[in-house]
Amino acid sequence: MSQSTLGDDELFGEAANEMREDVETSLGAAREALPAAEDVWEVDADNTLGALNALRSGLDAGEAEEHLHDAKKWYTMGERAEAFDDAADLADEIESIEALLGDLGDAREQVGDLTATIPQVKGALEDLDDSSAATATGSSGEGDDTAADDAESEPEAKA
Repeated sequence: MSQSTLGDDELFGEAANEMREDVETSLGAAREALPAAEDVWEVDADNTLGALNALRSGLDAGEAEEHLHDAKKWYTMGERAEAFDDAADLADEIESIEALLGDLGDAREQVGDLTATIPQVKGALEDLDDSSAATATGSSGEGDDTAADDAESEPEAKA
């Protein structure tokens, strides 16, 4: 009986080591899948929208979430089986990567909102510039009578 117990203990020890290796491998793959700092900080673009699109792409976590999921799965199995002697370092790294993924997701969402908003703001500013130019042309006496009539009738239409 003691010999089978010793064999079971050795097998359990091997399995525990393999689980820890699986967690460490998955965490390493998650770190590698994260964007490089330069991808987030430096962008090459000709305009604001291009810069925002480049930044949004730079904030993409790629397959890091899948690798973190695998790491958490094997870590949870090892913890529940009490297979790890000391796994505080694994827990800390899981939390760290998870927090970073949350920050990347939040930043990517905010940049996505800006990417949708900036063209609207640009269009509204262009419309305002066009309207101001038309009003200025009409009130200065330059241009045709129709433009002047339209400029005079606008305040009444808005009221």
